[in-house]
Amino acid sequence: MLEVHQFACLSDNYGYLLHDPVSGDTACIDTPDADAYLAAARARHWQITHVWNTHWHPDHAGGNAAIKAATHCEVTGPAEVERLGTAPDQVVKHGDLITLGDWQVQVIDVSGHTNGHIAYYIAKADLAFVGDAVFALGCGRMFEGTADQFWASLRRIKALPPSTLLYCAHEYTESNLRFALHADPDNAKLHDYAAHIGKVRAAGKPTVPTTLSRELATNPFLRADDPEMQTRWGGGDAVATFTALRTAKDSF
Repeated sequence: MLEVHQFACLSDNYGYLLHDPVSGDTACIDTPDADAYLAAARARHWQITHVWNTHWHPDHAGGNAAIKAATHCEVTGPAEVERLGTAPDQVVKHGDLITLGDWQVQVIDVSGHTNGHIAYYIAKADLAFVGDAVFALGCGRMFEGTADQFWASLRRIKALPPSTLLYCAHEYTESNLRFALHADPDNAKLHDYAAHIGKVRAAGKPTVPTTLSRELATNPFLRADDPEMQTRWGGGDAVATFTALRTAKDSF
């Protein structure tokens, strides 16, 4: 089985190393802090062979050059990563397939936070690295995309198997929870989730990864197609409701 090592980076990022023990290949999922990644790999005696970027922001691709210089790995990501100065060795887009050892990885367009944002989905491992497209109880700010575009991206995530583990890039869950309770106050499953989050964070543990099934039931942004949410937020359709939610969250 694939091994995922998760560790804290910067102020609230998570770093991920994805390791295939059969081939020995190891991928960095985004690169917020090159030194932290290199140290984590050394501690596990893993050789970094790949970097997979989800989007171009410096807290996701800023460590590319240093990690590549230290390991001679291959950098894979959307074309927009070139905005940080160096193009990926392999540019990928929606529908492309890449590999880690014998594991097949599907590239999914989840743009909206940025226009080239992608996720990496490994069906046989039942997991996805979603960057800043979706968080536990939230989604990324819409810095570059449109509401139609972002909602289409969230629909692609919603279409994955409910058992999929979502590896989000930040520990934003407590902040997202406060807005989710405001946005969807009568959701009993959300209140149960809130109690769980409180216990997990009080113990100093991460709330990530999360399961898609839990997010489908509690994440207000993924519920923009729910009639109750549309009634509460005045949206006549999912895009309008998503827009209202995203606008409200931006100033919450």
